[in-house]
Amino acid sequence: MSLTGFLVQFLNGLADASSLFMVAAGLSLIFGVTRIVNFAHGALYMVGVYVAYTLVQHVGPGTPWGFWGSVVLAGLVVAALGVLIEILILRRIYHAPELLQLLATFALVLILGDAVLALWGPEDLLGPLAPGLASSVPVLGRYFPVYDLVLIAIGPLVLAVLWVVLRRTWWGALLRAATQDRTMLGALGVNQAWLFTAVFALGAFLAGVGGALQLPRQPANLDMGLNVIAEAFVVVVVGGLGSLPGAYIAALLIAQIKALCIALGTVTMWGLTVDFPRFTLAAEFILMAVVLVFMPWGLFGRPPSVVRSAAPAEAPPRSIGVAGAGMWAALLAALALLPLLAGQFPYAMVLMLDIMLAALFALSLHFMMGPGGMYSFGHAAYFGLGAYGAALLFKHAGLAMGWALGLGPVVAALGALVFGWFCVRLSGVYLAMLTLAFAQIVWSVVYQWDAFTGGSNGIIGIWPSAFFTEVRYYYFVLALVVLSAWALRWLLSSPFGYAMRASRDSVLRAQALGMDVMRIQWLAFVIAGVFAGLAGALFVFAKGSTSPDVLSITRSVDALVMVLLGGVQYVSGPILGAGAFQLLQDYFTGLTTYWHAFFGLVILMLVLAFPTGLAGAGTWLQQRYHRRGG
Repeated sequence: MSLTGFLVQFLNGLADASSLFMVAAGLSLIFGVTRIVNFAHGALYMVGVYVAYTLVQHVGPGTPWGFWGSVVLAGLVVAALGVLIEILILRRIYHAPELLQLLATFALVLILGDAVLALWGPEDLLGPLAPGLASSVPVLGRYFPVYDLVLIAIGPLVLAVLWVVLRRTWWGALLRAATQDRTMLGALGVNQAWLFTAVFALGAFLAGVGGALQLPRQPANLDMGLNVIAEAFVVVVVGGLGSLPGAYIAALLIAQIKALCIALGTVTMWGLTVDFPRFTLAAEFILMAVVLVFMPWGLFGRPPSVVRSAAPAEAPPRSIGVAGAGMWAALLAALALLPLLAGQFPYAMVLMLDIMLAALFALSLHFMMGPGGMYSFGHAAYFGLGAYGAALLFKHAGLAMGWALGLGPVVAALGALVFGWFCVRLSGVYLAMLTLAFAQIVWSVVYQWDAFTGGSNGIIGIWPSAFFTEVRYYYFVLALVVLSAWALRWLLSSPFGYAMRASRDSVLRAQALGMDVMRIQWLAFVIAGVFAGLAGALFVFAKGSTSPDVLSITRSVDALVMVLLGGVQYVSGPILGAGAFQLLQDYFTGLTTYWHAFFGLVILMLVLAFPTGLAGAGTWLQQRYHRRGG
């Protein structure tokens, strides 16, 4: 490409960076003060686009004051929505574990998404061009939109205003103090509740304005929230949590790398053809992985301070007792007898098969999250590697079903072995985001490698051998899931399980006792990958096909929701969470078009009613009863 083409793409990158920074700045402020990993921030961005579209139509699309007034009003509407969310929901769970807060914001994503669908419909909505800025200016023989030049200026302007507010005002000093030690700030008499409300409103305002500014550039659609939140998280983490200059520089780096990939196009050198635009799907995640490997706290971040609202330490597994053994025996008996009712309830066996595979996937994630203390936003990587490993070995290599099923988890284990070596060097949100980066890199490879993985079409025609009828395969999966659950529980009760907890609870003490903490966590990472890969391999033969969806962010989030819904502090939590998640999803899917919203409302109510998850509901209710003097 010519120098002019590179310059135009450079300017496009600057405009994209400003847009991305608007969203990331609000996300960074909210996390820095409240310590909430706000998954709903992307949904607020989406609401801002739709609200701006409606306001522009009514206020006056042909006048500058009408357009820019609508942008500001959209930001204020989203800020008001953010205030309601913070007061009615988030304020109730500030002292809950961080992951529980994440589950609540995930429920809000589902609710807000269906609210937008109900109000504006499923069609994409293309807004008007900004009055007076609809033309283009010549750039070395090319034309560049004037509106994008305005966006380029807005990013640094917003950064400068935020810097002045945070560094030169009393309110900004309170925000900076809150990022350091919220407990001490409260001891000084500062009303933290309203401080958190104000910062959430500011963050929501930035998200709403950031979305509204995109109206002339791209149509409003229901996928905008999910697409932007992943990129915004990457920007915040690469820049360093809580660092606004870092977020802007990270947005610049990501946008310019993508622009450079587009500018380079397809290049052939020494007989090797490289299609650089394909790298745009994973460019930000590759950058994040590289940065976190060499700079664990991001470009301008600092090691996180002690979180005073962390979850209490998980106790080692205890004997389930006679009553517990009887309950689980009854459940296994019911599962074993279910195929006998297949004639009357043909769908029941299919649904139960999905629940069992989801439970195995959730159990593998719980193994590293609960006892291991390692959060993961990209656990679908190992589910997908197991699925594609089994599918490719069966379809392309011609191996028998047994070999494909056995080697699928090995492929996942190799992936976990490589990725885990880097991941276990980090902790908290940084570790979780690095797992997401590796998962997205694998997804982009699978999605684009048409000749080997089938690309977006996936691989079809993967059915069990003739011996495995539907009923026999059901019993086969049931046996493997039960054995896997027993094996994971046995590992948690073994010396290795105690070493995992020791490494999670106090790294220094564990090292003083002679434990190799990094090696213990690395092994736990690989074990979790093996069982996730087994779930993926079984999934392929249950469905007869696989596609890039098995590696998507959505599947990783589903597993995370299952673990948190059931209770991360209980071994039985993932099983209960997977069952509840699948049953609720199946029920609401057939009930209404807006099943996401109903599903989200139920999750939200469960989070508020049972903060320790479904597995801990009995204990939590008993504690509340005694606390009230019952």
